[in-house]
Amino acid sequence: MKVGYARTSTVEQVAGYEAQQRDLLAAGCEKVFCEQLSSVDASRPQLEQALAFVREGDVFVVTKVDRLARSTKDLLNIADALKAKGVALSILSPAMDTASPMGGFIFVVFGALAELERKIMLERQREGVQRAKAQGKYKGRAPTARAQTANVASLRAQGLSMLAIAKQLRIGVGSVHRILSEKAEADQ
Repeated sequence: MKVGYARTSTVEQVAGYEAQQRDLLAAGCEKVFCEQLSSVDASRPQLEQALAFVREGDVFVVTKVDRLARSTKDLLNIADALKAKGVALSILSPAMDTASPMGGFIFVVFGALAELERKIMLERQREGVQRAKAQGKYKGRAPTARAQTANVASLRAQGLSMLAIAKQLRIGVGSVHRILSEKAEADQ
């Protein structure tokens, strides 16, 4: 059985997400696991489910190496886990068979290139932010939770829990805790 895995980093990447699904189905995948989150996130539930789902003799298919992992270490760990289960790994673009020695080598090289590309992108992003800050154009994200200070205090006075306040105001529980702690310090 061919089992596919598709991933985009953000929900805004709809076209890439749909293209991956289409390509995996065209490659003969009978089941496709999909998710929209960064590969650097600690948890990728759909990938974990896909890896648990595959059985000996199956083929695990991804469209590109960087859709599977951004770090070479993570990529090799996934490949080793598949190999231990007797599952072949197939990359559609560029087409490679990881079962052959040359295919395995190319797989590692492409994984290392994907990791390098990610690191260069993050470095450029940091440089851009620093340049924008120096020019006074970047002030960071507007604080959303602190603007809710009065609402947090009011809801707490009504007896709501921190979790209920966070859900109602759509802010983090940590932000609610911080606001309440700062208010308690100011009241002393």
